[in-house]
Amino acid sequence: MRRVKASKIAYKPVGFVLGAVSGMAARAVFNKTWKLLGHEDDAPGATDEERAWGEVLLATALQGAIFSVVKAAVDRAGATAVRRLTGTWPG
Repeated sequence: MRRVKASKIAYKPVGFVLGAVSGMAARAVFNKTWKLLGHEDDAPGATDEERAWGEVLLATALQGAIFSVVKAAVDRAGATAVRRLTGTWPG
């Protein structure tokens, strides 16, 4: 049990870095996706008065879905790599 706890603690900095990387990757994927959908370069923010409700909500839903998928993929890949290196699952 002590080994597993140490593994979780040791994984914290790795998880932090992976979180930052996944956020940057998700942002890049979202920006490309938004442009491919034929919208303007910048997605609307919630308080963007010039944009319609539908566009704001679509952008937010799409951004959330992309962020969740990218974060899960990066976290899973990181945990798998830690298991290969240490023999224990960090989660």
